[in-house]
Amino acid sequence: MGAQLPDGEAAPADGALPASVLDGADARAFGVYLHVPFCRVRCGYCDFNTYTSTELRGARQEDFAGQAIAELGLARRVLDGAGLPARRASTVFFGGGTPTLLPAADLVRMLGAVRETFGLARGAEVTTEANPDSVDEAALAALAAGGVTRVSFGMQSAVPSVLATLDRTHDPARLPQVVAWARAAGLAVSVDLIYGTPGETLDDWRRSLDAALALEPDHLSAYALIVEEGTRLAARIRRGELPEPDDDLHADMYECADDVLAAAGFAWYEVSNWARTPADRSRHNLAYWTGEDWWGVGPGAHSHVGGVRWWNVKHPSAYAERIAAGVSPAHAREVLSAEDRYREDVLLRSRIADGLPIETLAEHGRRAVPRLIADDLVEGPAAITGRLVPTRRGRLLADAVVRALLD
Repeated sequence: MGAQLPDGEAAPADGALPASVLDGADARAFGVYLHVPFCRVRCGYCDFNTYTSTELRGARQEDFAGQAIAELGLARRVLDGAGLPARRASTVFFGGGTPTLLPAADLVRMLGAVRETFGLARGAEVTTEANPDSVDEAALAALAAGGVTRVSFGMQSAVPSVLATLDRTHDPARLPQVVAWARAAGLAVSVDLIYGTPGETLDDWRRSLDAALALEPDHLSAYALIVEEGTRLAARIRRGELPEPDDDLHADMYECADDVLAAAGFAWYEVSNWARTPADRSRHNLAYWTGEDWWGVGPGAHSHVGGVRWWNVKHPSAYAERIAAGVSPAHAREVLSAEDRYREDVLLRSRIADGLPIETLAEHGRRAVPRLIADDLVEGPAAITGRLVPTRRGRLLADAVVRALLD
């Protein structure tokens, strides 16, 4: 049911923000993330804050849209109370969980509340995640008609044995049908893949990449499997039922993905993400990597505004109780220092193709750049133009790049 919430200072019951959030606010975009924490079954590798029907302890899926809308109202009051400028939402993202376990009408209703509360910027990107077995043609058409512009399908793999190890229940043969329905509705399409599942071979991975490309998506994400403590997958590996992850194989799989996707016309723009064109990049996720503002709605959702980060109570029933009482659902928060924000900016921007402006680095970081170029970890031509951009080797050794810049 998700990892433990981080520690932090107590969040005020009214959600009030400190005056420091005003610094630079006019230059920051604003987005909304809505965390729908419901899943039909729990995948063995997942430690996200999600709940099946037997774990809700009195919370009801049918009440969630109303609760989320109430939190949006709180968000408006908090942001106005802080004196922040009115900003339309440039991105909206329904994540989870499986947002499309809710009726399409509920998601459209929540999106309507975002529109009424904040407004949507011209050309706003509105994404929902979906499992291939959680949508049909009518639902996708209703989502598109209600203002959703983009759908991200959790494909994970095209190989049945790999899906079985991950405890994924969808039929991979359904992907072409749901993508065709999404296309017919006018939705942009992304697919998510996972590589490095115990027992997965390089040939298996290539098969999944080819199947994903056959769908002709606009965007593709490929994430290395991380075995999280407390998950069923971790327990199976500990008991010896499945092999330990192989870091060298992970690297081979990443290089395979980068080669195959580049040959198909996709360009990487963040370590784990590729897009057919710059316009197909996930603007919502880029907002995370570039330090923009967003309000996270729902149980366990995280928010960030002007260097203040907070996170909501985890369980849907606890969240519902807070919302019903008219108080902030925030569990705790942290106010980032200037040093914290600098280190985080280096950590995140050094992962993206647009790069980290070298002029923003402290002296130690600037001195490290020539060595990083010599070690083939960052691109020399980009550095000449003032940007620090990782090479493919640098993407594989992203932690080493960050350490060199910060330590």
